[in-house]
Amino acid sequence: MERLRWLSCTSHRRCCPVATGAILLLLLCAICPARLQAQQGSAEDLTQLQTDDNQWIMPAKNYASTRYSGLDQINTNNVKHLQPAWTFSTGVLRGHEAAPLVVHDTMYIVTPYPNILYALDLTQPGAPLKWSYQPKPTAAAQGVACCDVVNRGAAYAKGKIFYNTLDNHTIAIDAQIGQEIWNTRLGEINRGESMTMAPLVVSNKVLVGNSGGEFGVRGWLAALDADTGMIVWRAYSTGPDADVLIGSEFKPFYTQDQGQDLGVSSWPPEAWKIGGGTVWGWISYDLELNLIFHGTANPGPWNAEQRPGDNKWTAGIFARNPDTGAARWF
Repeated sequence: MERLRWLSCTSHRRCCPVATGAILLLLLCAICPARLQAQQGSAEDLTQLQTDDNQWIMPAKNYASTRYSGLDQINTNNVKHLQPAWTFSTGVLRGHEAAPLVVHDTMYIVTPYPNILYALDLTQPGAPLKWSYQPKPTAAAQGVACCDVVNRGAAYAKGKIFYNTLDNHTIAIDAQIGQEIWNTRLGEINRGESMTMAPLVVSNKVLVGNSGGEFGVRGWLAALDADTGMIVWRAYSTGPDADVLIGSEFKPFYTQDQGQDLGVSSWPPEAWKIGGGTVWGWISYDLELNLIFHGTANPGPWNAEQRPGDNKWTAGIFARNPDTGAARWF
């Protein structure tokens, strides 16, 4: 079973967690409980919380996706003194790729399928379980996961934990008591779609995308209202400009990206409908520009001879307005 371990640095009587997975090791060694006592009354503004190294509220630490913490309790002089202090088993055997969140005095962990969400109390010895939420995703979703049944994590905002399940649901959970607030279905496993990415919350919108480019799906990024779970906009990675949300704001630098409905004409007839370009990776956000940046994955099918052309808008990077989804450049 995947086991989370908390290591204690005896020479300085301070602690830091690590895990059997390298992803957990990178994050957790930057967060130490002696400095996790953030004030509950502090501003819940994400732009402020992300700068507090006592918190880890986003999958990659902050909107810039730096994955860097300024905490310095662990260094080259004392790292050799780390020792296990407590362990926590998720009970799930598959690949763990989700960076735990730390919000105030609680650590949140998302497992791969069946996508259990755990909340651990960091104020108590051994970090006992506060609550767990089990979404019970459809078992058949495991059959459309190309690369293990992983989950890449959760995001915190406005007292809620947001995350995705393998069977294409985005869920909002009350961060204090573990109660489901809303649950929105965005895709179909019968079409080969799954969801493995970690959401990002920007301007009260939960940004999520799909996986499954190897199975003839059409990639997209969607924005959900953080309060209600309603879909605000959805931008496809292939197809006509109206579907890709390419309009008057689109100012691509490269000549080959300038033109109308290139998401159709750069594909063989009808091939864009199953062209891949899924959005399962990481999203960054520039507050001053009010732009999000996200990648689009490989085109489908794998055999490029079956899809001659530039196959837009796959295997690239989009800049979009988070409020409307409108593309700025590619």
